[in-house]
Amino acid sequence: MSRKTIRLLVILSTLSIIGVIVTQIYWVRKALDMGERQFNQQVHVSLQEVAEQLAQLNAVMLHNNPVEQLSSNYFLVNTNSMVDPGILEHYLKTSFVRHNIITDFEVGIYDCASNKMFYGVALSTRNDNKTPTQTANWLKSNKYPYYFGVRFPNQNSAVINDLRGWIWSSLLVLIAVSFFGYALFVILRQKQLTEIQRDFINNMTHELQTPIATIRIAADVLNTPAIKDQPERLKKYTEIIKEEALRLQTQVETVLNMAKAAKNKLPLSIEWLDAHQIITSVSHKYENDLTLHLNAMEPYIHADRMHFTNAISNLIDNAFKYTPQNPVILLETFNENGALVVSVKDNGIGIAPEYRDKVFKKFYRVPTGNVHNVKGFGIGLSYVQQIVKAHQWRIQLKSEVNKGSEFKILIPLKK
Repeated sequence: MSRKTIRLLVILSTLSIIGVIVTQIYWVRKALDMGERQFNQQVHVSLQEVAEQLAQLNAVMLHNNPVEQLSSNYFLVNTNSMVDPGILEHYLKTSFVRHNIITDFEVGIYDCASNKMFYGVALSTRNDNKTPTQTANWLKSNKYPYYFGVRFPNQNSAVINDLRGWIWSSLLVLIAVSFFGYALFVILRQKQLTEIQRDFINNMTHELQTPIATIRIAADVLNTPAIKDQPERLKKYTEIIKEEALRLQTQVETVLNMAKAAKNKLPLSIEWLDAHQIITSVSHKYENDLTLHLNAMEPYIHADRMHFTNAISNLIDNAFKYTPQNPVILLETFNENGALVVSVKDNGIGIAPEYRDKVFKKFYRVPTGNVHNVKGFGIGLSYVQQIVKAHQWRIQLKSEVNKGSEFKILIPLKK
């Protein structure tokens, strides 16, 4: 499957998932609105019945549309006469149960003589509990001399409870869609890891074949009878085999150390080191192409000799690899804020902003310019970062495309 097809599949799947989620949210909202309207309609009908029963009991004329909704959960009912609290409670509970309004509610009765609610109580159609309530915060009206108010403090809960089955089904749909999205992510991630693994194997095979082929050629030359009479040539090819064997060993150790670091089992043999001494010994093989400015007044650090040496070597190797023409590589040390700073700066191709956080990932190689032609496994910077983490140091990167990069290792000084 091509990258274009995969990209299209991801886009369409993402849009589908978003569409399903938005649709579900829309219908849940519509269902809640419909449930709220249905609840209010049931309350209107029930309170209308109660008003008619009270009017018949008190022998008064009932006003047209005696029920008025003052807020989302507060209803006012005109009675045109005084109301007995006990009878009102009985009528309300009976009518609410008849219309399937199973919830908690509060009742307040208005007294025109004192111009305030003189009676307030909290009731429920679920049980026979009755609790007095404060009447000071009830909304009042100047339209009627006699009325009572009904308030539903848990109206939203009642509406949601009525739609519980529909909401659960919607949640199941969203969970299924989420699992589909997660499965798609895992599949694409696995495909990416497979491609990375394939590229790594190809790079590693090439890198290992090079010293092996060189050793084989040198061995064939040493196997000729005439080589015994040419001591200089014999020495030369012996050195070649030694260097290539060392190179092969270094490559294998890098891969093995990276595997250990990935499992957080990177072994450290901590000792006091002179960072300047190690940097100087590492820089010998680069001859005049590497400039050293060892300005740190306190170069002594607490570190693993082998891993610190490998970290510096990797940074220098990367600087040369990604500076294809006229390399100017500067390795500098200085003390800053109680730390030893080791800086490796080049004038190479640089790293674009979108790739700077990714270059420390294992097997990652920047897909730009000549990067594909640079030899290596794609684990050098990842290995450096693992070493830095194992020592509890910090690493910083500054880079600009076509102008170069600078890597800094910040090593806290210990007395």
